[in-house]
Amino acid sequence: MEFLRLALDEARKCTPSPTAFCVGSVLTAAYPPDSQPVIISRGYSRELPGNTHAEANALAKARQLSQEQLAELFPSAPRPIDIDTVLTHADIYTTMEPCSVRTSGLSPCADAIIAARIKRCFIGVGEPDDFVKCEGAQKLKDAGVEVIWLNGLEKECLEVARMGREH
Repeated sequence: MEFLRLALDEARKCTPSPTAFCVGSVLTAAYPPDSQPVIISRGYSRELPGNTHAEANALAKARQLSQEQLAELFPSAPRPIDIDTVLTHADIYTTMEPCSVRTSGLSPCADAIIAARIKRCFIGVGEPDDFVKCEGAQKLKDAGVEVIWLNGLEKECLEVARMGREH
């Protein structure tokens, strides 16, 4: 729950929008696999230019890490270290189910998670049908990503997601 709470902190940084949710995401990895997980990056909706989503932003920021930064995060990892290998050991925590459809035409977050070969996705709350019918969790499962619904913060995740607008 610690990483989901950090994702909620990220979601609270969002500029509210009448046409989009405020979502936060935290990307972690245990590499080598028997080590403790560390935070690779964090992201929130609309953080980066271009109507961006939380999960895609966390992935984009992870891909910007240098060899030196990765070596500092993962001192016991075999060298050379690269982000693509680290991501195969990664978990992503997101306050809301990753999108499976983008009305903007951009690539859905579920596709980005699958392409990165992330092994597990921890979700705070399912995406309500406010804008589109989301099937992100099922899309992840179908691609072999383990989906874990975290119970206990659903109400808070949904309240933060809908910040600044009527329900």
